[in-house]
Amino acid sequence: MLISGIGASSGYAVGKAVILKRQEGNVGRRALDENEVDGELARFRDAIGRVAQELEQLAAETMEEAGEEQAKIFSSQLLLLQDPAFAGAVEQAIREQRINAEAALADVTAMTVGMFREMEDDYLRARAADVADVSRRIMAGLLGLEDPLGRPFGEPVILVADDLSPSETARLKRETVAGFAMELGSPTSHSAIIARSLGIPAVVGAKGALSRISDGDVVIVDGKAGILHVRPDPALIREYEAKREAHLRRMRELDAFRSRPSLTADGRRVELVANIAGPEDAWEAKRAGAEGVGLYRTEFLFMGRNALPDEEEQFNAYKVVADIFGPEAPVVIRTLDIGGDKELPHLGLPAETNPFLGNRAIRMCLERPEMFKTQLRAILRASHYGNIKLMYPMIATLQELREANRLLGEAKKELDERGLPYNDRMEIGIMIEVPSAAVMADRFAREVDFFSIGTNDLVQYTMAADRMNESVNRLADPFQPAVIRLVRSVIQAAARAGIRVGMCGEMAGHPAAIPLLAGMGLDEFSMNAAAILPARALLARLRALSRRGAPAQGEDGHRVLQYADLRLDTATREAYRGDRQISLTAKEYELLHLFLSHPRQVLTRDTLMEKVWGYDYSGESNVLEVYVAYLRNKLEAGGEPRLIQTVRGVGYVLKE
Repeated sequence: MLISGIGASSGYAVGKAVILKRQEGNVGRRALDENEVDGELARFRDAIGRVAQELEQLAAETMEEAGEEQAKIFSSQLLLLQDPAFAGAVEQAIREQRINAEAALADVTAMTVGMFREMEDDYLRARAADVADVSRRIMAGLLGLEDPLGRPFGEPVILVADDLSPSETARLKRETVAGFAMELGSPTSHSAIIARSLGIPAVVGAKGALSRISDGDVVIVDGKAGILHVRPDPALIREYEAKREAHLRRMRELDAFRSRPSLTADGRRVELVANIAGPEDAWEAKRAGAEGVGLYRTEFLFMGRNALPDEEEQFNAYKVVADIFGPEAPVVIRTLDIGGDKELPHLGLPAETNPFLGNRAIRMCLERPEMFKTQLRAILRASHYGNIKLMYPMIATLQELREANRLLGEAKKELDERGLPYNDRMEIGIMIEVPSAAVMADRFAREVDFFSIGTNDLVQYTMAADRMNESVNRLADPFQPAVIRLVRSVIQAAARAGIRVGMCGEMAGHPAAIPLLAGMGLDEFSMNAAAILPARALLARLRALSRRGAPAQGEDGHRVLQYADLRLDTATREAYRGDRQISLTAKEYELLHLFLSHPRQVLTRDTLMEKVWGYDYSGESNVLEVYVAYLRNKLEAGGEPRLIQTVRGVGYVLKE
């Protein structure tokens, strides 16, 4: 039986299910006499004090098990205990409504959790679990309930629950809990973050898990695919046990790169930084080995609310990320990028026929200078506390850049008048995501300190193909020759001007793109936290193609792929070597199909490029080199790709 959910912590686990059973307790609602109110307040405050001690102990244990970033989750829960909007509201209900502490706590919790769950933003909605967690611990103290995780499990089990609170997740030990599944929850919740830091595979949003799984059932947790296999057959168990061993082996290999600098095999230094949406992401990124932040998406601070965040709230949100990474690590903060697929209803923006080509990002900000300057002042103030850099999105013309910088100058003057410090030499950069900016990169390079190539939008604008439209998204491929040429021209323009250039689109973390981009001279790769260590391990195996020796002669004059047991399933578009199944990308399938259709025939580079990409692309060979290297490595043993020596005019052949 298969149950689908959402992968919250990657990895694989096999074990017997244990259903987490909670004591509900009778909350009840009891009216208090006037002389009972003080005693009830004291009882509530005593429960608060005990929970505070438990959270302090949890923070210390989590610091040791999972690191400082995850321990701060419980520091924030401690603050909730002192928050007038929560604990203060419970005391107010006890005093004014003269009801027992349990009823007052239940009322305030329901109201607060409901408010968070109605928010549109996933990050803010996930904070409902923190309120529920603190409330559950206080209620357990008031009612004298037993700890549901108090019983010993013995062998490693698969824990199945409606939900796991952050404090419950932090107490799980890998020695006794192999994985867990929840009917509720989200990948952005604190429980999911802690599970990832502990290395425990997890699936959330697994609807029906409690009704379809019984105590003692064998369950497979596939945290990568987000699925549960219930009562699997022995063959499937063996398959997943092999996957689990391979995954653990890979994690051990990658862990060795956590504290290493990002260097190629021949010593070229690049930076691997993270894309984040807020402080929670920053904690996870730092633990994953990120050397800083290449893209702070500030729009998520503006979403899921009824009013714009003020300067102070924004300042604190930016400063805390600088504090997490320290004074030297770069933190690139992108100004508000609203429009396209991201909306702010309370701004009252008119509906547009094509919002991706409409009044979005910097265009909208320049039309609302006071809102824009509020954000600029907050970023400037935060720059006093770390290596913060400012980046404008969606810049298409020099006039837009100059107008944004004019408003930045006004924001500086306003801070000077208030006597607030900031870094007057904070670096200013732009996103290169509009083809006009890519074409004019040499001119933009004279007026900024850095570029960051946003390939997600650059690809769809260059190819005139919406990446969300299934009928044309095949064109929205970052490996399209036109896109590669634009990217290369931007990198070259930055190099000539002596400024740094990074990339923050999905292409930056693609294992087939990293060798190509490193060879082009990209300085900074910004990606999701989970891609940092695999990228660093891949970089460590790269060596400049120009240093790979003299051109090959004779049979070595073409690249030989030699696999006697290779077959291709045209129905599933997968390759097989013996019993081993090999998943292929669309381009890899097309390449392999060409090889198998022309046995022992040397296929030239230009022929392959034309047939697979549909272009006459004879001037470049790096794209093909990377794809063939990646395909070859998949066919041989898996793992990371090896670059092959480039010899112009030479082709490839598949030999038996």
